[in-house]
Amino acid sequence: MGYGLGRKSVENKALARTVLLASADLHFRERLRQELTAMRWQVREAAGGAEAIELLEAQGAEAMVLDSALPDLEVTEFAGVMRMRHPVMDLLRIDGAADDGGARSPRRNELLHALRQAQQDVRGVGESPAWALAPVAVPRISAADRLAPVDRRAAAAEDVAALLRSRNAVYSEANQRGAAVKEEGPEMDKLEAAKLEARERVPTLPLPEMVGESQGMLELSRLIRLVAPRSSTVLIEGETGTGKELVARAVHQLSTRASKPFVVLNCAAIPESLLEAELFGHTRGAFTGAVQSRTGRIESAHGGTLFLDEIGEMPLSLQAKILRFLESGELQRVGNNEVVHVDVRVLAATDEPLQQRVAEHAFRLDLYHRLAVFPVALPALRDRMEDVLPLAAHLLGKLGEEMPVKRLSEGAAARLMEHTWPGNVRELAHVLERATILAEDRREIARKEIQF
Repeated sequence: MGYGLGRKSVENKALARTVLLASADLHFRERLRQELTAMRWQVREAAGGAEAIELLEAQGAEAMVLDSALPDLEVTEFAGVMRMRHPVMDLLRIDGAADDGGARSPRRNELLHALRQAQQDVRGVGESPAWALAPVAVPRISAADRLAPVDRRAAAAEDVAALLRSRNAVYSEANQRGAAVKEEGPEMDKLEAAKLEARERVPTLPLPEMVGESQGMLELSRLIRLVAPRSSTVLIEGETGTGKELVARAVHQLSTRASKPFVVLNCAAIPESLLEAELFGHTRGAFTGAVQSRTGRIESAHGGTLFLDEIGEMPLSLQAKILRFLESGELQRVGNNEVVHVDVRVLAATDEPLQQRVAEHAFRLDLYHRLAVFPVALPALRDRMEDVLPLAAHLLGKLGEEMPVKRLSEGAAARLMEHTWPGNVRELAHVLERATILAEDRREIARKEIQF
């Protein structure tokens, strides 16, 4: 039966209330969702501020529960913009506070009750809740803003532009055009169109080293641009050969730490007995063979970025120490009790799902949550076959730095498109290098020279 057809349908429509949970803490969102669903709320979830903006623009909500920290946007600015853009929406922070500028609807008590219950549930399982943070002030709407709705909307648009400006110049350009709108009615459509244009144009700008125009690669470039200016930890997930280190370098180069060191450590390439000393450093005589003191990889990355490749292979005994470093920014060299403070952004990569490693009790759940503040999934090459030939041209160009550049014949290009590429981009690079050698002095690679 459709809405409006009968008393029962009207009642169901009245109960169709939507709340948006904006928090990077998946476990807490699950607890709060259970509480709110039982109270007949429709619940939508966002892991960060950018995702929350997109959800609210696509479909509004009667209420939002906002974390005290977001991985991609500054909470104070974000909350202020949300209040201006959605003045009738209930806005509560996870610490239970609410701004004084918004309406206080009867449903606020339900939200507070569910919030307290979820917090008690999290305490009950002995975890450290992500919501236990210092309160964040939310800007109030002045009386002048309420009396001048056109100016308030223009100010809101400018605030949106300010949030996005630091992420990408394209965001800034489109939102500034929208922020210039000062009239109501049809003119407000221009503001919405400008904001939509800002969101849609960013994915069309692939990063210089991110070769490919597939939707997966464009979305990857968008995510990298979003998270790069932050200090949030990033978990890069993808099959072997998809280019996880390339993504990590792109995040570093687009960050404010680009001029500082980028240090790489493959957790699977170093014996377990030496991995701790390699990470944290050691003093002379700390263990057999330690003939002199040595600075660890973490300390070497001070001010810059540390990339931990194959993080899933890190021994459990060392995971607790890495977790403590991530939470405190402190480390102790092996054989020395002195505490050293460092400023390092950590990026991690894995070619196997860490959640599966957690289920197998081979990886700590708390460390997984600490690393996966902003997860990025790399698409497999077989899922973006339209990128194979552009990638091949790019790789042949790089091979041409040492020898004459070769091109693919039609038969060779067709053979590349017939393969499923289990080894992803790395396999493609090796196949092309082999083909280049087999082609000898000829400038064109034949089909028979494409060997898997």
